Amino acid sequence: MGFICGFSIATGAAARLVSGYDSYGNICGQKNVKVDGIVNSGLDLTQKKYVFFLDPCNVDLVHRKIKSIALCVAACPRKELKTLADVQKFAETNGSNLCSYELLSSKYTTDSQASKLCPKLPVPESAPIPFFHRCAPVNISCYAKFAEALITFVSDSSVLHRLISGVMTSKEIIMGLCLLSLVLSMILMVIIRYISRVLVWILTILVVLGSLGGTGVLWWLYAKQTKFINETLTADQLQVAKDNLQALLVYAISATVFTVILFLIMLIMRKRVALTIALFHVAGKVFIHLPLLVFQPFWTFFALILFWSYWIMVLFFLGTTGSPVLNEQGFVEFQVLGPLRYMWWYHVVGLIWISEFILACQQMTVAGAVVTYYFTREKRNLPFTPILASVNRLVCYHLGTVAKGSFIITLVKIPRMILMYIHSQLKGKENACARCMLKACICCLWCLEKCLTYLNQNAYTATAINSTNFCTSAKDAFVILVENALRVAAINTVGDFMLFLGKVLIVCSTGLAGVMLLNYQRDYTVWVLPLIIICLFAFLVAHCFLSIYEMVVDVLFLCFAIDTKYNDGSPGREFYMDKILMEFVENSRKSMKEAGRGGGAEGRELKPMVGADEEVAILQEFHFYFLSLSVFTDCASSGEVFVVCITQNVLLFLFVSLPITWMAEFLSQLRPSPVKVS
Repeated sequence: MGFICGFSIATGAAARLVSGYDSYGNICGQKNVKVDGIVNSGLDLTQKKYVFFLDPCNVDLVHRKIKSIALCVAACPRKELKTLADVQKFAETNGSNLCSYELLSSKYTTDSQASKLCPKLPVPESAPIPFFHRCAPVNISCYAKFAEALITFVSDSSVLHRLISGVMTSKEIIMGLCLLSLVLSMILMVIIRYISRVLVWILTILVVLGSLGGTGVLWWLYAKQTKFINETLTADQLQVAKDNLQALLVYAISATVFTVILFLIMLIMRKRVALTIALFHVAGKVFIHLPLLVFQPFWTFFALILFWSYWIMVLFFLGTTGSPVLNEQGFVEFQVLGPLRYMWWYHVVGLIWISEFILACQQMTVAGAVVTYYFTREKRNLPFTPILASVNRLVCYHLGTVAKGSFIITLVKIPRMILMYIHSQLKGKENACARCMLKACICCLWCLEKCLTYLNQNAYTATAINSTNFCTSAKDAFVILVENALRVAAINTVGDFMLFLGKVLIVCSTGLAGVMLLNYQRDYTVWVLPLIIICLFAFLVAHCFLSIYEMVVDVLFLCFAIDTKYNDGSPGREFYMDKILMEFVENSRKSMKEAGRGGGAEGRELKPMVGADEEVAILQEFHFYFLSLSVFTDCASSGEVFVVCITQNVLLFLFVSLPITWMAEFLSQLRPSPVKVS
């Protein structure tokens, strides 16, 4: 990417982008070299520093450019010029010729070619764009069609005007509510720290009760609709009623199956919810000892903004780099010839890879700081700046690790984006089978990307603990996760669901405050765009803060799993964990002793945190429920294309879920036998 940037600057792209160039290849504001075969090239335009378009409103939406002759002028017209006489007077007064170079200003009103060589009348009032020396119309109404093409939901320019004026009028409210979402996110993190135990159980109970209530309402509506059909109806009304009855039956049965499976999952996970509560409690303590973790999203966002700005700048360079070539109209365009014209493809790959690299650096930094906190027995002896120490280790030793992990994500993300582009281009042209197969492939790649992202994050944690390379860390982290598959499932379901509800709470609170504040503002009536901006920003802020919280919980869990795997609390092998996690371990040991699985020497036996037979059996039950429910849903919702629509679920089952289970079972067989501690 450095070569691409250097090449574009060396070939003059930077000067052409900043200073601008005319339709003959001359760069404005400097003396140019004559190009063979191109008229009006090689002019001395030292005194003409601005680019002026003869028809600035003639926009080509397909190629994203202005279809007009461009000239270098000494000044932009600061007021509207209605006639050629006004254009001539402007040239004589300001020394800025707005017509083509070969036409003298004295002939603007007499030459027969003046209508073609001079700008389209009336010439709109324009002003130079800062830093880019282009004359742009002050009144952008001529770009209304271009704006409507980009914003498809706007069919009337007056609607667009009202939306924009609404945003400008309420900019103080928008900024205040964005600050409110920031404060609410911080408050929620503190609340989760102190009421995590009650909050998790409340959410769990509400989910179960909500599922039961929704299922009951659907069956009640089905019974009511059945009674309604028995009454006297016309033929058309009877057909509509039967269709509604069938739909209600499908929804009711699907809701029942979902509720039963959810209830079974809750029963299976109920003993593991306690670990989620303990981890959330400890995560709150981490933020108390490491308050700078809260600001990690800001530094990451700042780094991404800097890189994206650089990327867009180089992309603009690439748009003006290359050799001068004449187009169909006889004007100059700059194009890169040969293999170098594909440089922008690599530039796009670099956008994905380096963006993932920056996010991976954040994960590695957080993991290193949390690992330092966890494995320090006396929290008073923590380093003065654990986060800066983590950054130092990252820069000195682990940049290759995050580069490799982000590259793996890039390798999966690029094919998915290509398939999504193909799907959008073939929309409405492919048959049902091809459409479902394409969607299935996109879905599988998306699932694989999410799994690899989660595995990468745990690999970074293992790297922070053991200082091993990426592949070794990924293998170690995967083995730990497989050994604790049910606990991972409990944390990812209960914990992530609770954090998701927290995001919804912040967005709803901010949106409600926005509605109340905008209701008192009578200057305009359109609230759509301001509310969308407020809610989007609130969600982004909540997601940034709570995703850091989620990341801390995941790192703590892996540290906890490693701690319990290699330590048992005996002298010389004391736990590093917090007191609340020790209470969880002691309660688990008491439960095992009461069940007859511990006692005497066995009570101090190092055992896997989850039994292999129990783990594989429950995963197989999950697969059975998942496949059965998917088949039933597809059959009920679209019976005429049942075989085609089931393809996606079968592919997910065969190529994602089933291989993971087999690998888990294989690794469980390689698990070493329990070690007796004397």
